[in-house]
Amino acid sequence: MSNHSETSMQLKRYSFLVHGFVQGVWFRAYTHRAAVNHNVTGYVRNLPNGKVAGEAQGTETALAAFLKDVDKGSPGSTVIRVETEIQKIVEGEKEFVIRR
Repeated sequence: MSNHSETSMQLKRYSFLVHGFVQGVWFRAYTHRAAVNHNVTGYVRNLPNGKVAGEAQGTETALAAFLKDVDKGSPGSTVIRVETEIQKIVEGEKEFVIRR
């Protein structure tokens, strides 16, 4: 029998794709800071098409808070929408990094 606290501690991983004015406005640094604040691992990177993409791993609660911050965006950015998709857990991942 599973209780709520066990469920909330189970790791999940999502890919995310951010549409809008999100490059050249410190969006990746903002996303990195949000990940660290919410104890989320993974990565973020700019795409050639002007979007920002990444993957985030953490508890369901941490991911919900992180993705809310991503949807809000950095000062100066304009987030139109964030697409997410469930991914496989990356075992042993220890940090959130900004990829070039």
